[in-house]
Amino acid sequence: MSDETKVAEIEKCPKCGSDLAPISETATGRKLQRCSKNVWNKETRKSEGCTYVKWIAVEPQTLDEKCPKCGSPLVIQFTRFGKKMKKCSTGGWDKEAKKATGCDYVEWINGTTEKLNEICPQCAEPLVLYTTNSGKRMKKCSTAGWDRAARQPTGCTYVEWLKGNFNQSPNGEEFLPPEP
Repeated sequence: MSDETKVAEIEKCPKCGSDLAPISETATGRKLQRCSKNVWNKETRKSEGCTYVKWIAVEPQTLDEKCPKCGSPLVIQFTRFGKKMKKCSTGGWDKEAKKATGCDYVEWINGTTEKLNEICPQCAEPLVLYTTNSGKRMKKCSTAGWDRAARQPTGCTYVEWLKGNFNQSPNGEEFLPPEP
């Protein structure tokens, strides 16, 4: 089988044999390739046609940090569910033996918190801007927390989810498009 034939086979949907659509990216940055016969129906809010979706693995990004265990470079890697972690570049997984190989250092990256110059409308404490690992953003009270054992919130419960993707400059002003 020639290389051209292999490439042509890769470009076809394994379910229905149709061409695959171009690679697209989700709002959270994950890349995927759908069957060209997959159509989104806005009225029913469901996909219609062939349901094949191929998720594209995100290549690890090398950081300028060293592993605290072995001194090798650290990389940022994403799980297949979009969770982010720092891990040692020598660490891996042996699928056949079903065990970890190399250095086992892993540091999960959950989200980021930035202080805001705003006051909570419920308790008058400072608000923070919390960005989840998937990129969703919310303003919440700085006293807010979560009790894992009791599975309930602690402190002030004020939360305001922010819609849309926007960037804030360091002084808190939004980047707006230039005026005509």
